[in-house]
Amino acid sequence: MMSNSSKRNKVSASGGLLGNYRYLCKKSMLIRAVESARARKKHHDMRIISNRKKKRTSSLCEPLDPNTLMKKAKLVDPNLECQSTLNSASEPDHHSVITALRDSWEVDSGFSESSPPASGRSSPCLGSCPASVVALDCEMVGTGPGGRCSELARCSIIDYHGNILYDKYVQPCQPVTNFRTPWSGIRRHHLHNAVPFAEAREEILAILEGKVVVGHSIYNDFEVLNMDHPGHMVRDTSTTHHLSQLAGFPRGRCSSLKFLASKLLNRRIQAGRRGHCSVEDAQAALDLYKLVEAEWEQEMERRLRDDDAPPEPSVHSSDHYMQDEFWPDEVFTDGP
Repeated sequence: MMSNSSKRNKVSASGGLLGNYRYLCKKSMLIRAVESARARKKHHDMRIISNRKKKRTSSLCEPLDPNTLMKKAKLVDPNLECQSTLNSASEPDHHSVITALRDSWEVDSGFSESSPPASGRSSPCLGSCPASVVALDCEMVGTGPGGRCSELARCSIIDYHGNILYDKYVQPCQPVTNFRTPWSGIRRHHLHNAVPFAEAREEILAILEGKVVVGHSIYNDFEVLNMDHPGHMVRDTSTTHHLSQLAGFPRGRCSSLKFLASKLLNRRIQAGRRGHCSVEDAQAALDLYKLVEAEWEQEMERRLRDDDAPPEPSVHSSDHYMQDEFWPDEVFTDGP
């Protein structure tokens, strides 16, 4: 009897040790799998970033043919064509090429000639294509008791270069009880033969679809348009810390468009008794965006990259891999 009980104790003890061994093996293999997945993900991200840097560097460092540069410059200044015809036998003058390109960038930069950015720096569009960037501004009037309900009365949209894509007066759905002229610039005669709201809304949404939309306190405009726009495609100049930092304001401060334009663009807007102009406000918001475009787009690119990254593997979500069917048979083979 004593021998049988001692044998049972030995068997149970060996079974317990084997169970612990199996558990530790599974745990260590799971930890190695998680670490390997993290390493692969990090390597993949680094490779993507390296490829983007190489493409950007190669595009910037690619040598440009002077003849090609002159052709591009002629599109801006026709006088250069006459000069190049006279000097066709000789090589293009390097100084004239640089001067022509500088002049063409100043015309095409989207900044107003009368009030250039205070920083004086150019603003090439890095993170997004200029064709996909528009600026939006809306003017509202009051409807209902006391004019407390805001409705759209004018909407203006301009492209990256300041060209007007849309600028129409809109007939509100309800009778206007407060035109808010000192702020909206809207008067009664502006709404005669104005576009009905439903029709204007369809036209505006068609323009904004797939675009990066720039504006100041732009979610007020989205609200009055009764629309939603993807957050990663919105650039609100009233909330970005880049402009606050450039203006020397404390982080988190929301400044008015008028103050930011005066401080950073050396431009007076919303002045006089005629009220606001939605085209002027949209242009000011766009020029403010261009001042910090590179930093802003890089920040958005980092955010999107972080949001797209897969979540870290969880031990609890991988519990089913602890089942015996996922492990090699030699792990469970009893020793001699």
